[in-house]
Amino acid sequence: MKRPIKVAMVAACPFPYHRGTPIRIFRLAEALSQRGHEVHVITYHLGEERKEAPFKIHRIQSVITYQKTSPGPTYHKLLILDPLLTIKLFNFLKKTKIDVIHAHHYEGLIVSTIVRKWTKHPLIYDAHTLLESELPYYGLALSKGIKSYIGRRLDRWVPKWADHIITVTEEIKGKLIRDSGISAENITVATNGVECDHFNINPKDITPFKLDNKTLVFAGNFAPYQGIDLLLRAFREVINNRQDIRLLLISDSPFDNYDSLAKALGVRGHINLVRSDFDTLPKYLAGADIALNPRTECEGMPQKLLNYMAAGKPIVSFEGSAINLEHGKTGWIVENGNIPAFANAILQLLDDPELASKLGENAKNLAASKFTWEISADKVEAVYEHIIKGQVK
Repeated sequence: MKRPIKVAMVAACPFPYHRGTPIRIFRLAEALSQRGHEVHVITYHLGEERKEAPFKIHRIQSVITYQKTSPGPTYHKLLILDPLLTIKLFNFLKKTKIDVIHAHHYEGLIVSTIVRKWTKHPLIYDAHTLLESELPYYGLALSKGIKSYIGRRLDRWVPKWADHIITVTEEIKGKLIRDSGISAENITVATNGVECDHFNINPKDITPFKLDNKTLVFAGNFAPYQGIDLLLRAFREVINNRQDIRLLLISDSPFDNYDSLAKALGVRGHINLVRSDFDTLPKYLAGADIALNPRTECEGMPQKLLNYMAAGKPIVSFEGSAINLEHGKTGWIVENGNIPAFANAILQLLDDPELASKLGENAKNLAASKFTWEISADKVEAVYEHIIKGQVK
């Protein structure tokens, strides 16, 4: 066995938590620990209760005025939580021998860059997404144009601070090479994975989670970039053609921002809202007929897509976030923002169960063969070894 590597993972987010960024951090930390490496996650005060993990979690002091678990930057995070995270990381590195810092997302990279000016540790940046497309959807009391400009400048500037970059998709790698001038040799793609066995459900276990009607499912947060408004409008067109349809929305996010729209469209009575933990999510997905991804922009890899694929669900997705899906083979891809086309795709798959089944089966096979956390951890481990070897030289 290769010598164990001691890693400080910096997670500027609630951790653990059941959405994309925290899931990636958790599963990579878990897979690397199971390979014999010593992983420490330095993170916020917020997180879910989980069974004992094979790695150690180090939290900042409790901030009772901040309990937000949804994604996105806030001034509270930037001015209070992130400075506390910087202090926590610095104090941790003073006391603990670590080989490499693995920073996730921009806030994790900024915190780590400040600390390593003193500690001199090699620094790896894990790029889950790009800010130019995502930042405009968040608040911050700025116009979308200004937020897009800030995101673009950060995308071109901040990643260069790291010694090496890991991206979740080839799309992010390509943009960093093209727009930021970063060498391809300094970027490694390590995609997200999914727990395929966890989503392989015995049919007899589905019954309590299955609705009586044909069911469309969306499983994710209700952040503005998710396209929930587009989903509701497309669902209205589906209902115009068939009345035997329910929309199942699985989320911990409040539906308040969309409730009035759903009522105005006359679809609120056709929607079921449920919360689900990781154990019950596969059963809800297994009981649905079609999985939906209405997001129009995403250079990263939505974890919901991998969950849908592992569950063997036929997927309807806008093209802007249909990462690794192939139209007509592993999913049904629709032009961005084309609501009638999105609705027609749903109706077509409902009317053609053989096609729907084929898409779901192909997607499931693709997930099992190419998107596992073991594959991702293997690539991350190779980056660690490469960076540490370079530092020794």
